[in-house]
Amino acid sequence: VWTTTPTTTPSQPPRSTTTTTMPPSSTTSSTPGTTTTVIGTPTRTPATESTSTPTAIVSTKNPLLPTSEGLSKSLGVLSFVALLWENSRTSTAITTTTTLEPSSIPPTASTIVSLPSVSTTPMSVTTSGTTPTESFTTTSGTTSRNFTTITVTTTTTTSEIVSTGSSSTSGPTATSSAVTTAGSESWWLCNCTNAICIEDNIIQVVPIICNPPPKPTCVNGLSPVQVIDEDGCCWHWECDCYCTGWGDPHYMTFDGLYYSYQGNCTYVLVEEIDKKVDNFGVYIDNYHCDTRDVVSCPRTLIVRHETQEVRIATVKPNTLQVEVTVNKQAVALPYKKFGLSIYESGINRVVEIPELKMNVTYNGLSFSIRMPYSLFGNNTHGQCGVCNNNTADDCMLPNGKIAENCETMADHWQVVDPSKPQCSPGLNPTKAPSTTPMQPCKESSICKLLLGSVFEPCHEFVRPEKYYTACVFDSCVVPDLDLECSSLQIYAATCADQGVCIDWRSHTNGVCSYTCPSDKEYRACGPVKEITCKSSQQNETSTKQVEGCFCPNGTMLYDSGVDVCVKTCGCVGVDKIPREFGEKFTVDCQDCICLEGGNGIVCGPHECPKQNKTSCDGEGFYEVNEVNSEDSCCPIVTCKCNTSLCTTKAPKCTLGFEIHSHIPSGQCCPVYQCVPKRVCVHQNAEFLPNASVFVDKCQNCFCTNEVNVSTQLNIISCQHIPCSTYCKPGYELQPVKGECCGRCVQTKCVIHTANNSDLILSPGEFKNDPYNNCTIYSCANIHNQLISSTSEITCPAFNEESCKPGTITFLPNGCCKTCAPLDSPTPCSVRERKDFIVYKGCRSVDRVVMTECEGTCGTFSLYSAEANSMEHSCSCCRESRTTVRKVELKCPTGHSISHKYIYVESCSCQDTECSSSQSSESQSREENDKASTLNRIKRAISLTSK
Repeated sequence: VWTTTPTTTPSQPPRSTTTTTMPPSSTTSSTPGTTTTVIGTPTRTPATESTSTPTAIVSTKNPLLPTSEGLSKSLGVLSFVALLWENSRTSTAITTTTTLEPSSIPPTASTIVSLPSVSTTPMSVTTSGTTPTESFTTTSGTTSRNFTTITVTTTTTTSEIVSTGSSSTSGPTATSSAVTTAGSESWWLCNCTNAICIEDNIIQVVPIICNPPPKPTCVNGLSPVQVIDEDGCCWHWECDCYCTGWGDPHYMTFDGLYYSYQGNCTYVLVEEIDKKVDNFGVYIDNYHCDTRDVVSCPRTLIVRHETQEVRIATVKPNTLQVEVTVNKQAVALPYKKFGLSIYESGINRVVEIPELKMNVTYNGLSFSIRMPYSLFGNNTHGQCGVCNNNTADDCMLPNGKIAENCETMADHWQVVDPSKPQCSPGLNPTKAPSTTPMQPCKESSICKLLLGSVFEPCHEFVRPEKYYTACVFDSCVVPDLDLECSSLQIYAATCADQGVCIDWRSHTNGVCSYTCPSDKEYRACGPVKEITCKSSQQNETSTKQVEGCFCPNGTMLYDSGVDVCVKTCGCVGVDKIPREFGEKFTVDCQDCICLEGGNGIVCGPHECPKQNKTSCDGEGFYEVNEVNSEDSCCPIVTCKCNTSLCTTKAPKCTLGFEIHSHIPSGQCCPVYQCVPKRVCVHQNAEFLPNASVFVDKCQNCFCTNEVNVSTQLNIISCQHIPCSTYCKPGYELQPVKGECCGRCVQTKCVIHTANNSDLILSPGEFKNDPYNNCTIYSCANIHNQLISSTSEITCPAFNEESCKPGTITFLPNGCCKTCAPLDSPTPCSVRERKDFIVYKGCRSVDRVVMTECEGTCGTFSLYSAEANSMEHSCSCCRESRTTVRKVELKCPTGHSISHKYIYVESCSCQDTECSSSQSSESQSREENDKASTLNRIKRAISLTSK
């Protein structure tokens, strides 16, 4: 007898119960929704009656769980039961209990198989539904719950099987529980079903019932994630390890502790405390990104895993341009090798290690590290802290002690970097930097967006206050770097990670704009992995979104490694041009076709049409292959002219001529000819028409447009320079060597007289002033220089009273008077006169009063008969008393000197010795006077010359 008894939870009314009695012969019948296996003689009896025939309770068919028939076929359980039946000829009871949960949970069933017993007494089997009972307690991340109880009762023996289990988790987890029944031995079947050997050859088949665990609260403010249990049937909550860094830089630890650190070395972001993964760690290389070396920015993110070291380095400071290297070799994305993959996701580069269920993102301005708690809980340290849902130990030092603040802690996580010799692990930590700007400033309007309506949809999922603090710090300390954009970017990325996408860049007035290539468009909410022709949208189950550049609507990315947007999925070759299936094209001089399947593009050598043979005869011609505009892969053979191959050289033309060349039609080499340039030529120089030509000083010449028929050169026309022939009085026109015209040269002295008339004198000539005979003008040539002089004759004192009447006449000079003296002699006395004093070339400015002795004394010559000779008595009129006076003399050089001269005060006759007679009657008194006058003139001339 097989009895099918569905059992429901109290929340639903029980379904109908069907009892079927069958004869002993084995038959199988089925009704819609119910599968029944019958062994023995069918007998109809209610489910609660006692009968001598074996009974089995079989559940209604659950599409998620195996039926009795399925269990018999796949696991051999019922076949094993049938075999025991045949051998022992005893009855077998198979009990299947179906428990109906609320509509949100699919029906599950448990099956109890009673093995043969020696008793043939009819038994009554009663099945009771399982009712799960839950109690949730969440304290410090620990969740405990109670399990369900299943009771099985028979008419002959009653046994109560109670399964009580509890689950507690340490850390940020909450675990769902499965319904199990204690037994001596159990094993997994399929579709989350467990088989338990109870006792006395009784097997209980128990489907796993998953009850939703309570949702814990993550200290970092992020939502917990669902994690499948090890059995693969149920799930539990965990708080992922999520660390971020951005700006200059600001950090958010795994447990959500915020701090800023301005070091410029290479540091450990995360390493394992207990090393379980070989050569594993994430590191950051910071550098001072402002001119004052006050703040730092991330430059390179380093991920190490076993044999590989990935470096994502910023190409240009403070930009989203990065390059990726693996073991110091540049790689193309996507990259996958040795359990590590690197790919682009929007603006980010992502390093993913599937075995560790972790990923690291970096875009040049910010980074994030996501690690599962199940693998790394309580086993991380570094600048990202300890992942244990507790911020108290996030500032842990390498020695395990807790620092006063994370800024101090961050200094201790330096690593050896050969490129930064100034950094050394173990140095005394620097002073903890202040996260508050030194001087108050007005925060950027961009920062206010974090607290405003733009990001308001995310506020209930991720609190913005810490990001706002970082943004204000960046805008005040380094206002010129636009680093505040990184705070908005990392906050938006964190929101997107929590399922809230914010389109924020359009609200920054272009400050935080992001420019995409011409074939892409920016989206704030795009897929983490863009759909490509090589993938399908059905395979993408992630609901998270990222910002970046994506293919426009109506197109899709051809492949993750081929950054080309296509409208239809055909082929894309090395030329990055999309092709449709069946399209033929030529690339790299190969004929290709785009085929569906295989490698897509199949190519073969390009065939060129035959060409007529081209012969390049003639001097200067040579063959050349030219690009065919219609088919660039098939060059055209043409004849080209290269004049350097010509043997005829251009002749050298004379002045006034130039080379003219022309190439006759059909030839390559030029024909040369010297033709006139229509210029004038003079002394190896060419002159254009109307240009001035210098022939000599005496001619003005220019180049004309007239041509000399014989020389074919233009004629030079010249005119003599006109000369002046007039010269001033005293000057004569004389030729000058090397000059075109003569020059007036002075040949006579020109003297301006007192009455403003000019007197012309030749060198050596003397002439009296026409109006004053006492003034004498003279001209002298001294060292080829004409010197004119004016002399004043000073006459001796003349007393007309001492003259005989009628004897007064002028001396020959026409200036001084003389006369015949009276018979009485003139006594010896002092006579005054005025004259210039000249001494060593210097002359008195005015005439000076000078005195002299003049007069007659007793002088006679007598013949002495006794002596028979002439007796002489001589007496001279001489000075008897003198004084010395001073006068200032003016010298030709311009300076003055003081000069002393003798002034006669008195005169007297004094005897003197008479010399032999030298008198000559032929020498008259007039000659003596003339000689005296000439001496005075010469003295005047000499004075003037000096």
